[in-house]
Amino acid sequence: MKRQGTFPFTAIIGQEEMKKALVLNVVNPRLGGVLITGEKGTAKSTAVRALADLLPPRLCIRGCRFHDDPNDKSNWCDECHEKYDNAQPETEELPMKVVELPVSATEDRVVGTLDIEAAIKEGKRSFETGILADANRNILYVDEINLLDDHVVDVLLDSAAMGINTVEREGISYSHPARFSLVGTMNPEEGDIRPQLLDRFALSVYVAGEKDLDKRAEVIKRRLEYEDDPEEFIKKWEEEQQNEVRRIQRAMKLLPQVTTSNEILRMAAQISITLGVDGHRADIVLIKTAETLAAVAGHTEVTREDLREAAHLALPHRMRRRPFEEQKLDWENVDKVIDG
Repeated sequence: MKRQGTFPFTAIIGQEEMKKALVLNVVNPRLGGVLITGEKGTAKSTAVRALADLLPPRLCIRGCRFHDDPNDKSNWCDECHEKYDNAQPETEELPMKVVELPVSATEDRVVGTLDIEAAIKEGKRSFETGILADANRNILYVDEINLLDDHVVDVLLDSAAMGINTVEREGISYSHPARFSLVGTMNPEEGDIRPQLLDRFALSVYVAGEKDLDKRAEVIKRRLEYEDDPEEFIKKWEEEQQNEVRRIQRAMKLLPQVTTSNEILRMAAQISITLGVDGHRADIVLIKTAETLAAVAGHTEVTREDLREAAHLALPHRMRRRPFEEQKLDWENVDKVIDG
C-alpha cells in the first residue's frame, strides 16, 4: 500500500483567492490569519494542511518548549529568561508548522495545565503545555471554527489580542508567549461565527465549487491520480512546490523593504470611512495586506492595485450588518476612492 502524503498545495485547482490569502499569512506571520468560508468539498481543509509543505524554517532557542525567537527577547518564555538573560542561547532552525485545534478540544487541552500538587509540595510551578504552546510562532488551524466551545473561543480571543497565554489555578499562574496566525475554516450552513472572533481574522475568503467544466474534470482527475499513487503524484508536483517555496522566501526577504506613501495611507483610511467600518483595525490590516501583496508581486512600493486587492481580502467580513441580513459590500465605492 502506498504511503498517503499531503496533497500538494500547488496541485489544487482554482481557489486562487484562498491560496493567496494563505500564502500572504506565511510571508507575513504578523498579518493576523484568515477565515475560509464555503460549502463542503471545496478544498478548504486540503489547502490549509497542504500549506505545511511550503512553510519556511525559523530560528529558535534550542530546547525551548515554545520555540522562542532568540532575537526577540521581549517575547521569551520565563524559562528562557532564567537561562539566557545573561548568556547567549544555543539556537536551531525548525520548520514552521500547521498546528490543528480539534473542535472538540477542552480548555485544558488548549491552554495547558498546572500541577497544583507540585506547586504546593515543592514550591515550584510545573506546567504541562497545551495546543497554544505548540502554536507559538506557527499557524493554528481550526476546522469548523464556528462550532468551537465558547470557553475555547474566549481563550483564543485573549491569546490573539495579547500574544500571551496565561493559565491560573488556585492562585498560581503561568504565562507563555502564544503568537500565532489563526486559520479557520467553516461551512456557513452549520452555523455562524461569533462577531468578536470574526473581527480577529485579518482576511476572509469565500470558496465555492468550480463551475468551469474543464477545471472541474481536472479536479477529479488529479484527486484520483493522487489516491491511486500518492508518492508518485507528490513527486510529479515537487518542482512546482519548490518554485512556490522560493517565491515565498523571496517575498519574505523583500517585505521589510516595502514602503507605503501617504497617499495610499489616506486612501486606506478613506475606504474605511466611506464604507462605515468600525474602529481602526481594518485600516491597519488593509495596509499590512497591501504591503505583503507588494512583496509577493516583487515590488517595494505599495500600488493602488495592491490596495484594491487587499480590500477584497480584508473588508468583506468587517461590514456592519443587522441580524438575518446578507453581508454586502459596494465595490464601486472602493474603486472610486482608489481611482480618484
